[in-house]
Amino acid sequence: MAITVTINNETREIDAPGEMPLLWALRQELGMVGTKFGCGIGMCGACTVHLDGQAVRSCSLPLSAIGDKKVSTIEHLAQSEVGQALQQAWLDEDVMQCGYCQAGQLMSATALLNKNATPSDAEIDAAMQGNICRCACYTRIKTAIAQVSRKEDTVNV
Repeated sequence: MAITVTINNETREIDAPGEMPLLWALRQELGMVGTKFGCGIGMCGACTVHLDGQAVRSCSLPLSAIGDKKVSTIEHLAQSEVGQALQQAWLDEDVMQCGYCQAGQLMSATALLNKNATPSDAEIDAAMQGNICRCACYTRIKTAIAQVSRKEDTVNV
């Protein structure tokens, strides 16, 4: 059955069952491999995408639940000023080690800053909770997010 979804501002038809998780539709059906598989139960955050701007776990989101909502993936992140600023902060702070979780980390951070341009440390912690980094780069991730939030007047959110 073909399901029509809007991904990264493009209408796409996916020939897959409605119960297929969005993660697998992105990776297997559309070849968009930036969104990573981690745990498969929505607990690690590696598969995070945006659904109408909200950070969601794509491994546990069935295609049939998307409806007319818009999906944004890591492949689309650089299309926004906040996404660009976060990517630069990630580089400036040398956040990545293995990099496997970073797509999900960036998507969660972007959703946070789009909602709250100047989050407190506690708000950053709360928004990033559940995004697991096996390399334990949490301090650098938080520093990069804070770096972008301090530039709020130069970043259109």
